[in-house]
Amino acid sequence: MESKEIILSGILELYATGLASQEEVNEVQLYLQQYPEVANELAQIEAGIELYAKTFSVQPNPLVKEKIFLRINKESTVEKVFKLTDTSTAKIISTRPYWKFATAASVALLLGSIAINISMFNQRNKTATNLEQTAKELASLKEENKLIEGDLQIVQSKYSKPVSLHGLDAAPDAAAKIFWMENTGEVYIDPSDLPETPKGMQYQLWAIVDGKPVDGGMILTSKKGDKYRIQKMKTFGKVEAFAVTLETQSGNTAPKGPMFVMGKM
Repeated sequence: MESKEIILSGILELYATGLASQEEVNEVQLYLQQYPEVANELAQIEAGIELYAKTFSVQPNPLVKEKIFLRINKESTVEKVFKLTDTSTAKIISTRPYWKFATAASVALLLGSIAINISMFNQRNKTATNLEQTAKELASLKEENKLIEGDLQIVQSKYSKPVSLHGLDAAPDAAAKIFWMENTGEVYIDPSDLPETPKGMQYQLWAIVDGKPVDGGMILTSKKGDKYRIQKMKTFGKVEAFAVTLETQSGNTAPKGPMFVMGKM
């Protein structure tokens, strides 16, 4: 028997499942030594059976084993006796274990189903991952939309008075915008056009009240890699102008760093 023939015969499946006869075991072991392709095929069969067993294993009912062996003992009778006359009998011996070939065919079908099940399992995992990613993106878009709606309410409010802050010598191209609520004195700032801050530094807002700078709060310019848009600062009543300086992250009670932008009411 050639190596291809033994691969197609079903003996390797019987060998892998422990159902081969001693003669078949000896034959398989001989071919394993002679043909690498046979050894490779057997390794794939054993790996497939092991994977299937781990993936789809179910703890059987204890009564199942007892019923199976009762059925086997009942149907695999080796000896059948027929009466020929009233005084003599003849014995017919069953020598061909056909159930082994049926088992080999079942194992072959099992291995085929393994590939199908693995493919379906991977497809389900891919689909679940895509759905999870889509859900995250949708949640992110909803959050983004919520922030934009909040910004629009501030910008479009009839009480909102915009004040443009223009770049000074420290940063000529810098810019920011203040939204001052005339009815409440609330102050909002859009710092998205300010340059990135150096490590350990942060922008600080100042309101010029009666000719003196008053702390308006520390400004956040980025969040998880995204530019901050409009954010609420400290509330003021009468204000003459607004300015932004670059300070240490802890902030200061009076401006110490360079002034980047300024704008009058």
